[in-house]
Amino acid sequence: MKQLEAVIFDLDGVITDSAHFHYLAWKQLAADINIEIDEAFNETLKGISRMDSLDLILAKGGREQDFTLAEKEELAAKKNAHYVELLEDLSPADILPGIASLLEAIRTAGLKIALASVSKNAPMVLAALGLTDSFDYLADAAKITHSKPDPEIFLVAAAGLGVAPENAVGIEDAQAGVEAIKSAGMKAIGVGTGLIGADELVSDTSELTLAIIQKVFHL
Repeated sequence: MKQLEAVIFDLDGVITDSAHFHYLAWKQLAADINIEIDEAFNETLKGISRMDSLDLILAKGGREQDFTLAEKEELAAKKNAHYVELLEDLSPADILPGIASLLEAIRTAGLKIALASVSKNAPMVLAALGLTDSFDYLADAAKITHSKPDPEIFLVAAAGLGVAPENAVGIEDAQAGVEAIKSAGMKAIGVGTGLIGADELVSDTSELTLAIIQKVFHL
């Protein structure tokens, strides 16, 4: 019998809005190699791993064949170093509206909580937000071989919690993330507009409640 046991969260755009920091870091790196990106293009990078994001940027500039794997890894490391610098001012004040109380409500209800973020900086971000102890399990992005929309990271998160995927609800703000949740066999809540395939959409995190999660699970 299906029973709600866990809620699995994405990080950027759901727990905190560090997506803009990613954009600034990618924009700088792209400019360094004579490629121009804008915020609209940055939307296509949401939920995508660092190396896959770099591949998309290189493809946009027609430079897919211009760098060896080692050089690409160096570029990705350079982007990440800039991103980490931008995160230095992150604090609990940067938790998105309603999320702290939602995490508390989920915990009080006896449900498990996991993070399914492809960001290798996720542990550092959670620590800066003061939320490390709010999560029972963090999927290790360094060990994920397939980026969203592949369901791997959500399946790993569910396994880490010891729950069957069908007994979990996932929350995402990116199309690739919603597709990953559904492919994992979970119910999906999308945060934002224009997301296709989510079982429920909310316009922003302030609308997320335990009641909505429970309702979605029983759809």
